[in-house]
Amino acid sequence: MEKKKVLIVDDQNGIRVLLMEVFSSEGYNTFQASNGKLALEIVKNHAPDLVLLDMKIPGMDGLEILKHVKTIDRNIKVIMMTAYGELDMIKEATDLGALMHFTKPFDIDEMRIAVNMQLRGDSSTNRFAIGS
Repeated sequence: MEKKKVLIVDDQNGIRVLLMEVFSSEGYNTFQASNGKLALEIVKNHAPDLVLLDMKIPGMDGLEILKHVKTIDRNIKVIMMTAYGELDMIKEATDLGALMHFTKPFDIDEMRIAVNMQLRGDSSTNRFAIGS
């Protein structure tokens, strides 16, 4: 079975490195981008299954990147990472097709579980996946 692919988009190097380590050790093929232009190139060339997308990125912001990702492939799953207090943007992101969001600083285990549920389970098994 081919490894699922996760793309991490954040302008903070420390967060990218951390998430790359976590999701590589979970057995995913991981990619990273520090800006929207790079992120969209990776989406076009590698077709990730899931994108972890920071809301605030210099240049092209998270909402704009999200719109482009969904234009390239509607089936790519997107989870947003936001700073505290970006609720209006979160609503818009959800309207644009983001599945959920994590507020920084996020619990890395919760994020790991959420990504695993999105990539490993179909929605019928998701409810029972935690803690098994």
